[in-house]
Amino acid sequence: MTVPRFNTAGRFDPAALFHPASVAVIGAETEVGSRIMANLVMGGFKGAIHTSVTDNTALAVLAMPPDQIGPTMTELARANCFAAIVPGAADGLADHAARTGVRVLGPYSCGLAVPRLNLNATRSHIPPPAGRLALICQSSALSRAVIDWAEPNGVGFSHIVGLGGNADIGFGITLDWLSRDPGTGVILLDIRRIKDHRRFLSAARAAAKLRPVVAIRPGLRLLDDGDSDLMFEAALRRAGVLYVKRLEDLLAAAGTLSRAKPARCGTLAIVSNAIEPGRLAADAVLREGLDLLPDAAPDHGVLHAGSTNLAATAFEIAARPDIGGVLVVHTPQGPDDAATIAALAVPQAALHAPVLVCAMGETTGAPHRLTLAHAGLPVFATPDQAVQGFEHLVRDHRNREAARELPPSTVLDLAPEQALVRSCFAATRAQGRLTLTQNEALGILSAYGIPIVPTRFAAGAPDAAGVAALLGFPVVVKLRDSTAPADRPFGDLVLDLHDAAQVTAAAGLLSARAQRWGSTGELLVQRFVGQAREVAVRVVDDATFGPVITFGRGGTEAALHDRAVDLPPLNLALAKGLIQRCRNGAMLGRLLRDRAPASGDAVAQTLVRISQLIVDFPEIAELDVPSLFVDAGGVLAADAWLRLRGADEPPVGLAIAPYPVELTEHRLIGPDRMTIRPIRPEDAAEHMAFFHRLSPQDIRFRFFSAMRELSPEQTARLTQIDYDREMAFIAIDETTGDTVGVARLACDSDGRSGEFAVIVQADMKGRGLASHLMQRLIAWARTRGLAEVVGQILADNQPMLAFIRHQGFSVHRMADDPEVMEAKLVL
Repeated sequence: MTVPRFNTAGRFDPAALFHPASVAVIGAETEVGSRIMANLVMGGFKGAIHTSVTDNTALAVLAMPPDQIGPTMTELARANCFAAIVPGAADGLADHAARTGVRVLGPYSCGLAVPRLNLNATRSHIPPPAGRLALICQSSALSRAVIDWAEPNGVGFSHIVGLGGNADIGFGITLDWLSRDPGTGVILLDIRRIKDHRRFLSAARAAAKLRPVVAIRPGLRLLDDGDSDLMFEAALRRAGVLYVKRLEDLLAAAGTLSRAKPARCGTLAIVSNAIEPGRLAADAVLREGLDLLPDAAPDHGVLHAGSTNLAATAFEIAARPDIGGVLVVHTPQGPDDAATIAALAVPQAALHAPVLVCAMGETTGAPHRLTLAHAGLPVFATPDQAVQGFEHLVRDHRNREAARELPPSTVLDLAPEQALVRSCFAATRAQGRLTLTQNEALGILSAYGIPIVPTRFAAGAPDAAGVAALLGFPVVVKLRDSTAPADRPFGDLVLDLHDAAQVTAAAGLLSARAQRWGSTGELLVQRFVGQAREVAVRVVDDATFGPVITFGRGGTEAALHDRAVDLPPLNLALAKGLIQRCRNGAMLGRLLRDRAPASGDAVAQTLVRISQLIVDFPEIAELDVPSLFVDAGGVLAADAWLRLRGADEPPVGLAIAPYPVELTEHRLIGPDRMTIRPIRPEDAAEHMAFFHRLSPQDIRFRFFSAMRELSPEQTARLTQIDYDREMAFIAIDETTGDTVGVARLACDSDGRSGEFAVIVQADMKGRGLASHLMQRLIAWARTRGLAEVVGQILADNQPMLAFIRHQGFSVHRMADDPEVMEAKLVL
């Protein structure tokens, strides 16, 4: 059984950093040290405050010259203090942390504040108010701006964590702590640098399952024309994080998400005490692509109510299950305003949807907004701001839903011809090439079940007419090339050729051009595709997140800014979401003046197949499908280009870990046939049922307490796991579909050890199921490179102690808790 423990003598414990019992400010005589010391003292921190390290110091602030940081960290380790903050410069901080085992925030950390502990070890100019907002920041200036904004807007903090240059402690450890903190409601991220993209997304995804996470990354658009912005947003979307691009959006999202119920859909009901302000809100809803109340409202989806009935009308609509949210638009009316605001401020427990309030005006409106904010309502000054707040709720809901999508490492029903692909790649490398020609790349797509335009090779102009006759007219003739589509010269193809004479003339023209350009003059002849939509798919490497898939309009009409991006692996749900985020993709199913509706489902299937190709062959560096034609009958790829990684380009890992379907097995446990596989989010309901079938004693042994129910948050934590950092194998009775056993292993923050837990249903004990689940966990731990597997067991749980000794674990009593035994297996 695994429980959080505060005693980890000889190594870093996150509790020493985020919940310290004592703090030492070393260098309190310096300018920075004196500011932090003053904030600690004036904040009323209840723990001990020192100016030097003692044997019981939990957290040290190192406000000293850079050359003294390393030796001081050595002294900290000797004093058994393994958590520190470096508010200034420090050379080689990561090396010092690795050498000493002291984990550090910094360099240039703005510090750490935990207001409910009265802990303010920051350089802030004002004390941060207490609340439920957590801020993880790399910029000290931005953190001070957010602190300065908070109190007048009715927002307080559970934590402020300054990562600074995150040379050592980064987002992973911090997000892990905050995701488990019951006092944290919303997490804000100020991101400048990500050291390990997979670990960052893993921690962000784990946190976003349990509470909203909002992120901003200043300066991202400075890097290029916008691709990095799109890729960053795509990666965070898959982690369930709401990415915003402006500081006002970050602050607005913080206020909205910390106060409002989640939005379950994009339908917003507007209730207004005035006509024109309600219509302004309706315009904003439609501009954001959201939906108005579907009822036949008297004013195109806007309900009007007098000031005295405004609150009652809004709450009545918010109780409906088919509404995403309700926006109350209040304009100053005079004597009745105070009563209206007071009625809106009354807590409502039975509402299904969030209620947002736009309290317009400044002279009376500003005090009204402050009253509503202190009452816990999301409140705004203008209709546009209010609709933007609702849009943040909708995006947060959609992103967190996307994060629950777990495509397996293999998602295709039809097995691709991997041997053919492997052979083609080997032949390309043997010829000293890394790039494939159009027909070779199209062959790779065909091997993965993607329909391609019938294509034939012609060695030169004399062969082209005969090849065209075999394909059937009309045809297209193009130069065979291994150049990327964007780099090909203008005039390398001729379209819509209807007879042999036209083909011969076009082939001669292209061959002449090829001689001038110094190319081979080899040709490709393809059947001409008529009236169809043209889209494009491209796969490239992002410097931070690895392979990304871009979807947009294809051909020469490709729109530079009409693109959508996602990360592999994709399943159909994710692929359809990717299509809908592109304007051209969202229009596929609509009738246009010169185009019939096209099959978005066929495009989604193609995206899934391309994603699978990238997962199966990480040696692919780039893949470009600039002409994918789609109509009501399906898709046809007319052009493609592929580049393999060179010998000096190691494969780039996926940023999102796929569901490990390959770890599924079927076996007999006694007479019963079992499926044993990694847990999935959709196992939540059955996992609750499994919990209810456990005896009270088994529950006490497993959870160290007499729990009667699993909360939704606990269930989510147990079933929505990240397979990079945790594994949970469940055993399912194939006859009943019941979960009858589960074993889980959670890796610690340094990736060195993992803590186990295992439990089986009473009627399955003594049949070898627990042993098999435990062996599966140990085998998985070895594949992850863990050095040891550990766990805590109650001392009176004799059956479990006997079982774990039989598995080869050593067992000893915990020094700080004689009622608990620790089991350890060195791998």
